[in-house]
Amino acid sequence: AQLNKYLSLRSRKRVTMAGSGKATSVAKSLTKGISKKGTRIHTGVHFYRGKTVDLPRSNKASKSVPKKNTLDKYSVIKYPLTTESSMKLIEDSNTLVFIVDIKSNKRQIRSAVGEMYNIECDKVNTLITPKGLKKAYVKLSKDYDALDVANRVGVI
Repeated sequence: AQLNKYLSLRSRKRVTMAGSGKATSVAKSLTKGISKKGTRIHTGVHFYRGKTVDLPRSNKASKSVPKKNTLDKYSVIKYPLTTESSMKLIEDSNTLVFIVDIKSNKRQIRSAVGEMYNIECDKVNTLITPKGLKKAYVKLSKDYDALDVANRVGVI
């Protein structure tokens, strides 16, 4: 009777309805107490997204395509340079000057010049101009004359 004084109405109903078979569960609920989950007030400034269900996915087949070579010999060399300084290099140091594709490297420039103009080159120097163009200085081997090649190309 003294215990009933401290129990809530809901707990009292539970005790009376329980009977002798459910005595242990009622005793357990009395010791723990019956509580309702309350709402929590968020006082922080950051919002943290709750965990969601991450279902296992089946693997998709990879769609790999072999890479196409976009730089062929015609796209590596854009045009020969015909300035006074490049003419001086042709005459004095057996060197041709080309504007080439920005993504091409020295090996590609060497092979493109060799295939297009049927010449061998000793050395290829490159630089990128302030305009964003790549300039290639192609030094020809001793067997070839830059003046003859320039005439064939149409520089002179």
